[in-house]
Amino acid sequence: METTLVKTAQLLLSLSILVILHEFGHYIFARIFKTRVEKFYLFFDAWFSLFKIKKGETEYGIGWIPLGGYVKISGMIDESMDKDQMQQPPQPWEFRSKPTWQRLLIMIGGVLMNFIFAILIYVGVLFVWGESFLPTKNAKYGIHVSETGEQIGFQNGDKILTVDGQYIENFNKILATILLDNAKTVQVERNGQNIDVEISDADVALLLKSKEVFAPRIPFKFGIQSFQKSSVGEKAGLQIGDEIIGLNGKLYTFYDEWSNDLKSMAGKEIVLNIERKEQPMDIKMTLGENGVIGIMSNNYDDKIFEYETIKYGFFQSFPAGINRGIQTTGDYLKQFKLIFNKETKAYESLGGFASIGNIFPATWDWFSFWNMTAFISIILAIMNLLPIPALDGGHVMFLIFEMVMGKKPSDKFLEYAQITGMVILFALILYANANDIIKIINGTF
Repeated sequence: METTLVKTAQLLLSLSILVILHEFGHYIFARIFKTRVEKFYLFFDAWFSLFKIKKGETEYGIGWIPLGGYVKISGMIDESMDKDQMQQPPQPWEFRSKPTWQRLLIMIGGVLMNFIFAILIYVGVLFVWGESFLPTKNAKYGIHVSETGEQIGFQNGDKILTVDGQYIENFNKILATILLDNAKTVQVERNGQNIDVEISDADVALLLKSKEVFAPRIPFKFGIQSFQKSSVGEKAGLQIGDEIIGLNGKLYTFYDEWSNDLKSMAGKEIVLNIERKEQPMDIKMTLGENGVIGIMSNNYDDKIFEYETIKYGFFQSFPAGINRGIQTTGDYLKQFKLIFNKETKAYESLGGFASIGNIFPATWDWFSFWNMTAFISIILAIMNLLPIPALDGGHVMFLIFEMVMGKKPSDKFLEYAQITGMVILFALILYANANDIIKIINGTF
C-alpha cells in the first residue's frame, strides 16, 4: 500500500508540473500576441472547481478531475465547445482574429515548453548527479536470463558482444537497441565460442510483453541484511549477518542457480547451509507457496561490477543535456514503428495511468523522479503533436492547411472535428487503461 502511495504521489506531482508548464506555453504566446486567456486550469473543472481566483481577464484554478489541464483562449474552438462565443462577431483580442502564424505559435507553445523543460531537466540531472552506467564489457560473468530470454535463444552465462555487429557501451541500453533499431541478431560468447542469436518479429513481441529478459549474472554470495514481513527464514532462526552458502548441501557459483532451485522447492521443507560468525550451521524451514524465504541480501551489483561514472561541469552539462533530450526523443519516435507492426503486436503493450505510475520507483528518489519527469515531458510533447483534432497537432494541421490553401476550414467543420478528436482520445484512454486492468487481473502487471 505504501509503495502504491509513493508511486501515485510521484505521478501526480510529475504530471501536475508538466501540465502547468504545457498550458503556460500556450498562455505565454497568447499573451505575447495580446490574445485574451479566459481560464488557466490544472485538472478539469466540470460543474465545479476545487479552487479558483480571477486576476485581470484570466481565471486561474484547480479542477477536480485529474486528467490534465487547459487554457481557454477567447475565440478558439477547443474542448470547452463554447459555441455561443463563436457565433458572435470576431473581436480583436480573440484567437480567430489573429494572423495564422501567431495562432500557429500559440498552438505549438505547449509542445515547445515540454521539449525545453525536458532538456533543462536533463541538464540539471547531469550536472548534479552525472551519468553512471555498467559498460557491457564489465558484465564479466555474462547474463542470467528469464523464461522469455530462453525462448528467444539466450542462455545463462552468455556474454553479449554486439547487437547487429555494433558494440553497445551501456549494458542497460542493449534491450532498447534490439527493440528500437529492429536488430536481427545479437552476438554472444557462449562456452568460448561466438554465436549469433537471431531476433524475429515474434521474439520482439515477447520482449515487449516481458518485464525482464536478461540481466548481468551475479556470483552467489548471500549475506542476510534484513528480513521481509512474515519471513519464514526469520521464524526458522536466521539472523542478520548470516551468510548463506548452500541449499540442501548443494553449493552455488551464481545467484540465478540458487534462485531457480529455491523456486522449484516452493511449499517444501528445505535445509539452508549457512555460516554464522564463520561457523557452519544448517537451518530447516518450510517454504511458502511463493518459494521465497523473505530475506534481503547485501549482494549488490555495484560492489561486484565496475561501473563507469561521467561527471559534467556546469557548461558541459548543457550540450550533454541537449544530446540526451534529442536521443530520448528519437528513441520514443522509433517506438511508433513497433505500434503499427502487426507481427510484434506492440499495441497490446500500450498502458494507461497505472503503467505510467509504475515506472516510478517504490521509494522517493529525486534522481529517478526528474529522469522520469523529463521522459514523460517528451512523451506529452510528441503525443500532443499527433494530427488528431482536439490535440495541439490537430489544430496545427488545420493551421498549416490554412496557410497552404489561403483559407481556413469553417467553424462548423472545426466543431465536428473537435468532437471526433475527443471521441478518439477517450477511446485511446479507455483502451490503454483497459490494458492495465487486464494485466492486473492476469497477474502480469
